[in-house]
Amino acid sequence: MGIMNFGIFAGSVAQFDLKPGESAAAGYLSVQSLCVRYGSHAAVMDVSFSAPKGEFLTLLGPSGCGKTTILRSIAGFAAAESGRILIAGRDVAGLPPHRRNIGMVFQSYALFPHLTVFENAAFGLRMRNMRKPDRQKRAKAALDTVGLADLASRYPAELSGGQQQRVALARAIAIEPEILLLDEPLSNLDANLRAELRQEIRALQKATAITTVLVTHDQQEALAVSDRIAVLNGGRLVEIDTPEALCEHPRDAFAAQFIGARTVIPGATRNGRFYAPGLSFAGAPEGATAIVLRAPRLRFDGAGPLSIKGRVVSRIYLGDLYEVSIECGGSSIKILTPSEYPPPELGAECAIFAAADAVSFILPESTN
Repeated sequence: MGIMNFGIFAGSVAQFDLKPGESAAAGYLSVQSLCVRYGSHAAVMDVSFSAPKGEFLTLLGPSGCGKTTILRSIAGFAAAESGRILIAGRDVAGLPPHRRNIGMVFQSYALFPHLTVFENAAFGLRMRNMRKPDRQKRAKAALDTVGLADLASRYPAELSGGQQQRVALARAIAIEPEILLLDEPLSNLDANLRAELRQEIRALQKATAITTVLVTHDQQEALAVSDRIAVLNGGRLVEIDTPEALCEHPRDAFAAQFIGARTVIPGATRNGRFYAPGLSFAGAPEGATAIVLRAPRLRFDGAGPLSIKGRVVSRIYLGDLYEVSIECGGSSIKILTPSEYPPPELGAECAIFAAADAVSFILPESTN
């Protein structure tokens, strides 16, 4: 499989550099109060966010949360009931997809089986009536970038899944898009290839500085590639922040749980101490409504400001880790512990200890 050569194509995307006086913090892509309905079903409800030029933003959430609908609205494939979509200050809501200068990579690759790799890469350029010499040069540069120049004469059926995805990526970047949209691009690949390709996509995005929006339900994929992550649930945007902030100090209970390996327990704070069934914690912020326990930082021995007693109700061996569930005060607390330190046996009574960095709190929305 070819190696991506970012130097070849990066030189042809100079138009993505910031213009004099343009702020990198400005919303190059701006989605404002977007609402999308399919009949009586509200797929997206009043979603707003923006991304500066060159940012890699991921829309993360479970199936049916509206993330793909948002992506299709940006691309022009799904009509909005209300709201605005702006690219570089230009409202594109009324433009057809082919006039938005957006590159899109689909989950299914969407390659043309009767066209060669080179012809697939050049397809968008041909649709734009680009002169043949320029089209050939641009398509070759895109294939060089994704490491497939040697396979230009093959057909999609002769390629592996990873190679087909690289062709789809080459086709998307060949048009030198203002925005690159990625719709679950790695979900059809095996785990090892997903990890390899996600790093290549991130390196490509950094080299070309294309503002990129990825849709995924895979938390690890989102954490690995994103500058920021927007967490969606039930058609609404519940939280948007950097991967580090979402992991260390989530502000929304759903986001805290969905971002991975977190237990959220509701309770109340009185005089600086957080109370919930089976536990209390001194030093909680006033007004906290839930405590968030980070599974890899909980321990079965040691010391810390939080100590909880419970019973082992699940114990799963994952190779390097054990995933353990502890029943405590009506809540199920998840722990990830290294396999060289086996946890107590199933059904055993145990104590859980947590240092301060294993704990964060959810505050009412008005105080976020």
